[in-house]
Order: sequence, then C-alpha cells, then structure tokens
Amino acid sequence: MGDELGKYRRKRDFGTTTEPRGNHRASRKGRGRRFVLQKHDASTLHYDLRLEIEGTLKSWALPKGPSIDPADKRLAVPTEDHPLDYADFEGVIPEGEYGAGTVLVWDSGSCELNTERETDAARQLRQGRLDLWLEGVKLRGGYTLVRMGKSADSQWLLIKVSDEGADRRRKPLKKQPHSVRSGRDLNTIAGRTGEND
Repeated sequence: MGDELGKYRRKRDFGTTTEPRGNHRASRKGRGRRFVLQKHDASTLHYDLRLEIEGTLKSWALPKGPSIDPADKRLAVPTEDHPLDYADFEGVIPEGEYGAGTVLVWDSGSCELNTERETDAARQLRQGRLDLWLEGVKLRGGYTLVRMGKSADSQWLLIKVSDEGADRRRKPLKKQPHSVRSGRDLNTIAGRTGEND
C-alpha cells in the first residue's frame, strides 16, 4: 500500500491540531467494518461520512447531512482519506487549520458492504457505487452511495434505501443533535455556554 494518508497529513499541523496523525495502523482483525458520521461546524455546518475501507476511513462531506427519507438524494463530496482513529475524534480544530471548527461524533456503528473481500470493496469504490448496510445508534438500514461522474473526484449522492430504517417523519438531524460518544453538543465541545446547536 502507498501513502493513503499523505494528503490528510499535508493539510494539517499536528503541533497545533489535536486531530489524530494516524501514525500506526489500528489492528482490526476479527472486527467488523465501521462507519462514523461526524457533525462538523466549520466555515459551514455539515456532516462527514467516513467508511472503513482498505485500512483507512474513506470520507465524504454531506452539506445537508444524511436523510432517512428514501425520496431525498443527499450530495456527498469526496474528501481525503482519514486514519481509522479519526472515528473517535471530537474536539475543536483551531483557527488557521484546515477544517477549523468543532467536531462531534453524531453517529457511529458497523457498516456492511455487499462483499466480504476488501479488494471487492475497493473495486466497487473505484467503479462508483457502494451498497451499504449501517447499524448505527441513529441510522439503520440500507444506503446507496453513487458517483455522479466518471472521474475520481466527481461528486456522489447518498440515498436511503426503502426498508425498515426509512422514515419520512423522524428528523434525527434536528431531534438528536448530541454526540453518541460523549453526549455533548457542539457548543459544549467548543466551550460555549447558553447557546443552542
């Protein structure tokens, strides 16, 4: 394998930010693939979807966040791979750093792809379609991630599959703003009080 995290590391000053450097590959043998959705209050509030594939977290920024309504097609903009230990990151990325702002772990859990082999997952990613099954605290069920163009940096769409996890009425982004890791909201993590998320 090459330097999958090179782009991630070049964008950050680890003497300033508390984000994980990802020096060591986490050993995850015998454990399932995981996903994380991080709520990120940067220059604009958005969510970051990260899926464990090939020893890193493949990442997409979701400007409107995920939906549990199959009628919604949510834009997913690919970003650089992140280290596996980023899945637990919550904190404040300092001003002047790439992605400056507050991050919380909005949802996390296991992720199944319609393949067992890692090489097949990487191939599906290159081909531009991933069929996922998420078992999170807030999100559950099938999702499809599909690339809208042929180039590697084309934008993607995240679409909820119509299954038992779909619900047009429940609004988890509004009704469940807190971290599944710490129970805190963005303001608490940022050290602000008396404000609402």
